[in-house]
Order: sequence, then structure tokens, then C-alpha cells
Amino acid sequence: MVFNSLHFAAFFVVVYTLYRLLPHRPQNWLLLFASYYFYAAWDWRFLGLLIGSTLVDYVCALAMSRPGSTRRRIWLLVSLTYNLGALGFFKYFNFFADSTAVLLNGIGFNADFVTLRVLLPIGISFYTFMTISYVVDVYRREITPTRDLLDFAVFVAYFPHLVAGPILRASKLIPQIDAPRTITGRQMTEGAWLILWGLFQKIFVADNLARVTEAVFGAGAASPTGLDVLLATYAFAFQIYGDFAGYSNIARGTSKMMGIDLNINFLYPYFVQTPRQFWRHWHISLSTWLRDYLYIPLGGNRGSEATTRRNLMITMALGGLWHGAAWNFVVWGIYQGVILVVYRWAETRAAAAGRRVSAAVTPASVALGLVMFHVTCYGWLIFRARSFEQIGALTAALVTNCAPGPQTASLAMPLLQYVPPMLAIHVIEAWKDDLTFVVDWPMPARYAVYAAILYLTVLFGDFGGSEFIYFQF
Repeated sequence: MVFNSLHFAAFFVVVYTLYRLLPHRPQNWLLLFASYYFYAAWDWRFLGLLIGSTLVDYVCALAMSRPGSTRRRIWLLVSLTYNLGALGFFKYFNFFADSTAVLLNGIGFNADFVTLRVLLPIGISFYTFMTISYVVDVYRREITPTRDLLDFAVFVAYFPHLVAGPILRASKLIPQIDAPRTITGRQMTEGAWLILWGLFQKIFVADNLARVTEAVFGAGAASPTGLDVLLATYAFAFQIYGDFAGYSNIARGTSKMMGIDLNINFLYPYFVQTPRQFWRHWHISLSTWLRDYLYIPLGGNRGSEATTRRNLMITMALGGLWHGAAWNFVVWGIYQGVILVVYRWAETRAAAAGRRVSAAVTPASVALGLVMFHVTCYGWLIFRARSFEQIGALTAALVTNCAPGPQTASLAMPLLQYVPPMLAIHVIEAWKDDLTFVVDWPMPARYAVYAAILYLTVLFGDFGGSEFIYFQF
């Protein structure tokens, strides 16, 4: 069985019913067994990998915290070797093997020697980064390791965030697992809204726009015009946002209804004006992880300007590689790094001239926002493309052939149908700076919004069962 949105809903109803009947400690056992079942539903063979990561990091963290321990760095190295070794082998073996074969064939050597194909365990990028941050925080003496193996196992495997984040920190989640939980009416109301909204973003917006994206980026797609490429890139921008933010909202909502708060992972990222703001609003748990455990250890912005630029480029390139074992993800990461470096340079010049980006909504700020949106969209073209050749072909079409083609109208209509409802909610979210503003509206208005979203989802949503995009990362 493979979980999609509807499978997840049925699974959650069963688990939640039992959860509300149990006291605290049995609740944690239920969460652990449910999480392991949830993970094994994709491929039970990789459950041992998840359990192995849990045990290794539990032991390493305790060993580092022993009074008078002189081998703390060795235990840290054991943890990092295990976690990065597993991640590197399962996620990147095929990538590096294929790249090596292409390189050797290019210089005249027959490189058909690699026959092993390694399957990618679902969610390995997310739970590996979580356990690494836990062990590193213990090593830095920023947190005290838990001695309760059950609590730690639930922290690692907690099913709402297990396969697609957010990437949680132990300092936030383990105390909530350890303490008895009281579920308030407010948590129930907010949780139900986040689940409904997340399903709408996934089923109504993302899955319907997937057909537009596939028509241009998919294998066997007809040669598109530049306008077709632009529309498909817009479609993918909202598809990946609706898909990933939708999952994050479902995860936050289900967790909130169990008395546990997860991190906000998206804050209307297409309403920003600068690359720095984008990474403070898009996949927040990953961007802060990269900042705290890669960029700052590399030196951050403490050295020269050249060193800072180097650190940004390394961080974003590796962040791109984290997204997938393909060169287009690396190029996407480098592209994001270049954007940040250029913005940093422009920000320095603007500051020297006494100018700064205004937080107020003005024609200038709207123009900056539109420019930033299109800069981001070209990054999504790189991200979605299947090869360097396709990146080149689509880019060439984008800049040389802006006339409409035979499929232009059929690509534009879904954008006009499925994007505006989501944007309308986001405009109010940004204006109020509140992701759950709907639950505070008067009852008639609140229930009108609920009914409208449910109506659109049920009648016009795509229930084809497509998986969340970030399950593959």
C-alpha cells in the first residue's frame, strides 16, 4: 500500500480515535507503532534503516554526554559517518555511478560495469537531517540528550512529518513528546482548518496543475513556444508550492489535533521582494538547518566578502543536491547561490547609497516582488527540467519565441481556474500575518469559507492519487 492524501486521512482517523482514548505513555507507544506502520507501508525493508538511525544516534548522544567523556568527537564522527554514509549510499549511489559512467564513456572507456541499482528509502533526507541536528546539538552542549528511548524513537519516526518534513529540532519536539498533552478546543479548530486547507492545496491546486506542467516538461511533450514555457513554469511554481505547503499544513494540522505543535514551514513565499526573504519563507525548516549546520560552521559571514560568497555558494549547491540525485538540482542550488550573492552585493551598494527595501506595499515594492517571483520561476524551470538539454531548449524558446501556440489556451485555463482561490487566501494571510486567520472570523463567514473550500476540493479536485512531490527527496 502507498499512502496518498485519502489513504493518509483514513489512517489518521483510526490512529486519532485510539489516541484520544489512551493516557500519555500508551499514546507514545501508539505513535511509535503507527509511525513504523506508516513508513513500512511504502517499503518495509527500509524500516530497519530508520530504526538503525534511531539506535545509533540515541547511543552516540548518550555517550557524548557522560561526565568526563574524552571521546565526544569520536562519537560525533560515528553518528555522522553512519547517517551521511547511509544517505550518500542510498540517495546518491546511482547518481555518482551514472555520472562516472558518462564521464568515462566520454573519454573513450567502456563503463558498463555498474549494474547495481539502489532504491531510495522514502523520507531519508528528512529524518537523517533531524537526527544529525540532534547529535550536533548534544555535541555543542546546546541540549541534554534524552534517556528515554521511546521518546527519542517517536521524535525520529513521528509520522506527520516523517516523509516530507518539516525538519524538526529535538529542542522543540522531544519536550512535547515527553510531557502529557492536553488538547484544547483551539488546537482542534486550527488543526481541522490546516488539514482542510492542505488537502485543498494538494488536491485542487497542485494535482490539477500537474497536467499543465507535464504537457511541457514531460517526456514526449510537443515543442512548446516561449509563452507555453512561461505558463508551464508558472504552473509548476504553484504546483510545487501547493503540493509541499499542502503536505506541511496537513502535517501541522494532524499534529496539532494530537496536542503537538510543529514548525511553520511556509509563509507566503511568493509575496517577497528579495532572495534572502524567499529563503526565510520557503521550506523554512530546511533553510534554517542549512544555515545552522552548514553555512555558519563554514564561517558564515564572519570572514571577508569573498569567503562569505564562497560559503553561500557551497551551502546552496549542497542544498540543491539534498533535493535530489540529479545535476539539475545541483545547478538549481548554484543558481540560488548566485542570486543570493548578487543580492548581497546589490544590498551593500544600496545601503552605501542610503536606500533600503521598504516593507510597505508600494508600486516599487510590488514591482520588486514581481521581479523576484520571475527570478524564482526560472529557478523552478531548472528544478523541473529532466536534463540539461531540456533546460537549454526551454530557455531558448522562452527568449526567442513568445507567440502563442496550439496548446497555449489549454495551458492558461487551468492557471486561471485553480490558482486564484489559493492566492486570495494568501493575500489575507500576508495582510494579517496569520496562517489561521479563518478560525477567528465570525461563524457565518468562517463556515462559508469551509464550505467553499470543501465544495471546490470535492467537485473539482484531482483524486488520481498522485504522491506528494517531496516524497522522492
